[in-house]
Amino acid sequence: MSSQRNLFDKVWEAHTVREFPDGQSQLFVGLHLIHEVTSPQAFAMLREMELPVRFPERTFATVDHIVPTDSQQRPLEDALGEEMMAALEANCREHGIKLFDPASGKQGIVHVIGPELGLTQPGMTVACGDSHTSTHGAFGAIAFGIGTSQVRDVLATQCLTLAKPRVRRIEIGGALGGGVYAKDVILHIIRRLGVKGGVGYAYEYAGPVIEAMSMEERLTVCNMSIEGGARVGYANPDERSIEYLRGRAFAPPPEGATFERAATWWRSLKSDADADFDDRVSFPGAEIEPTVTWGINPGQALGVNEALPLPADVPDEERSGFSEALSFMGFHAGEPILGAKIDVAFIGSCTNGRISDLREAAKVARTGQVAPGVRTLVVPGSQAVAREAEAEGLDEIFRSAGFEWREPGCSMCLAMNPDKLRGRELSASSSNRNFKGRQGSPTGRTLLMSPAMVAAAALRGRVTDVRELLG
Repeated sequence: MSSQRNLFDKVWEAHTVREFPDGQSQLFVGLHLIHEVTSPQAFAMLREMELPVRFPERTFATVDHIVPTDSQQRPLEDALGEEMMAALEANCREHGIKLFDPASGKQGIVHVIGPELGLTQPGMTVACGDSHTSTHGAFGAIAFGIGTSQVRDVLATQCLTLAKPRVRRIEIGGALGGGVYAKDVILHIIRRLGVKGGVGYAYEYAGPVIEAMSMEERLTVCNMSIEGGARVGYANPDERSIEYLRGRAFAPPPEGATFERAATWWRSLKSDADADFDDRVSFPGAEIEPTVTWGINPGQALGVNEALPLPADVPDEERSGFSEALSFMGFHAGEPILGAKIDVAFIGSCTNGRISDLREAAKVARTGQVAPGVRTLVVPGSQAVAREAEAEGLDEIFRSAGFEWREPGCSMCLAMNPDKLRGRELSASSSNRNFKGRQGSPTGRTLLMSPAMVAAAALRGRVTDVRELLG
């Protein structure tokens, strides 16, 4: 491969079937992930058009959005949820698509099971009918969320027509301080660049902080790219990526030449040292604090020890959104976020429902008891995560501290299941969106933060600097 190319260009070009006069590309999709919410209509459209699934072996299904986390016994109590589950099962049987349902032992949130099963690999194009598909870019894949009509297109043709975005390289230099996590890094990036800053861009995350991260931490960063307006976010593959994939169920066999050939190719995909980018920005890791959102989009965030902005500090174009957020959240300009009283604590989601997230939260949970009146949910991102956590005794640590330990699913991240906020409850959440009504109540309010910060808030009953509990 020639020099001066970034990973995005390499992968895009490798998957381009043709280019159209309007500048868009027909892109081959290497991996298609589906779930129970955005696929039924797509399959129905295929039937109307009398089309088969073109490459069923490239599509994999799971159930995550609507599954309850207290009991997954069938039939589900929610009639619509049961109908959607049954529809996915029937569609997968009809078209020969692999389904990871609760009975398989491999069920979980689609963006958690893809990596843990080794389905997600460097150099792939990955599509899924879910906004947070950018998660899979942590391995050096181009991964993007698509709508239902595009789910239909991938099922029928294994291709999509897309405009190629520009690429912005975001470097995080130095090192992070104690009690600062991947969630804080991505919230900081979105705060600085804005929720629309990434529109028209793919984000390449790089620099010493990203390179030092585990794969699960990189998954967290890439997951929230969409919240900054970028449809795609990725990190370059390295030895950490390769070792993560070694021995995974759908990765090349770990012993012998097949895996090593794949690893050699994966290494070649990283952006060249002199690669061209459309834009570059950098932030020092040392400036990143434990970060909390205070408003109604992920860019309305601040360090845990900072005060909410004053009107004079808000750009003119953001004034109306600023006022709307203060009014909805019940906060006041200039007041601290530290000490804000919470009603609910939620640890989980495709952003922060992996084993390392639960381990960090459990370290905090060991230090005390859930504050009176705080409702708590700890929801593993997959059955595999749940088994590993239970083998380590993390479930007992949480239970002993007063947290509820649940079964895998999306849960209160988007509340398309029984896990919902009630009325004006204020939630400390490790999920990815703090939009109005996102967690199930039209008036419910959400503060996004790391799992460890959520655990700290649960113990104190208010927003707390986790570093106080970690010493």
